[in-house]
Amino acid sequence: MKATKRPVQAVATWVRRQPPKIKVFLAVVSGLAALVFLRMVVHDHDNLFVAAEAVHSIGISVLIYKLMKEKTCAGLSLKSQDLTAIFLAVRLYCSFVMEYDIHTLLDSATLLTTLWVIYMIRFNLRSSYMEDKDNFAIYYLLIPCALLALIIHPTTHHNIFNRICWAFCVYLESISVLPQLRVMQNTKIVEPFTAHYVFALGVARFLSCAHWVLQVLDTRGRLLTALGYGLWPSMVLLSEIVQTFILADFCYYYVKSVLGGQLVLRLPSGVV
Repeated sequence: MKATKRPVQAVATWVRRQPPKIKVFLAVVSGLAALVFLRMVVHDHDNLFVAAEAVHSIGISVLIYKLMKEKTCAGLSLKSQDLTAIFLAVRLYCSFVMEYDIHTLLDSATLLTTLWVIYMIRFNLRSSYMEDKDNFAIYYLLIPCALLALIIHPTTHHNIFNRICWAFCVYLESISVLPQLRVMQNTKIVEPFTAHYVFALGVARFLSCAHWVLQVLDTRGRLLTALGYGLWPSMVLLSEIVQTFILADFCYYYVKSVLGGQLVLRLPSGVV
C-alpha cells in the first residue's frame, strides 16, 4: 500500500511542481500575509529592526558554535564575512557621525563577532576553508555599490562623504550574502550549522524589510520624504526587498528540509 504523504510534504510537492510564475505569485502572497500578520501583532514597528539585528546575532552565534565545536569552516564563505564586516564598519561610522542610537550598539556587537569569525577562518581553521568553492569575485559587488552610492545617496543636511558612505553600506548589505550562496551552489550539500546561519540571515532580512515597509505604510509615505528626495528613498526600499528575495528560495528549501526531518540540506540544481 502506498504511504500517505504528510500535509506539509504534500504542499511542498505541489509547490515544487508549479511553474515559475506561480511560485513567484505564491511567494508574494506569502510575504504579504506575513506583513499583515506582523502589522497586527507588532505595535511598535521599530522592534522589528531590533529583532532583525538580534536574529542576525543569533546566526553569528551559530557560526561561532560551529567553529568552536567542529573545528572546521567548511561550507562557509570568507568573502561574505568580509563583505559583512565592511558594510557593518561603514554603517557604524555613519551611525557615530550621523545618529547614535541602540542600532549602533547592536551593530558593534555584530561587527566584533563577525571579525572573530573572519579571524578563525583566515588563521585557525584555514586548512578546512573551501577556497576553490568560494570563488565569487567580490569586486563585482564592491565597485557597483560604490558607483551607485556616488550617484544615488541621501539628500539630507549631512556631509556629502557621510551620505555616500551611508548609501554604500545600504547597497552592499543587500547583496553581501551572494558569495555564501555561491559556495552552497557549488557544494549542493549544506551542513546543519551553515544552513541555520543562512536561514537566520533570511529571517533577519525579512524582518528588516518588514520594518521599512510597515513604517512607510504607517506614515502614509512620509517616511520616504523624510529620507530625502530623488531616487534615494525608493532605492532604500528596493534594497530591503532585494536582500529578502535573494534568500527566499533557500529559506523555502530549509523549512522543507527541517519539516521533513533531514539534518543535511541538499539543494536541487538551479537553487541559489
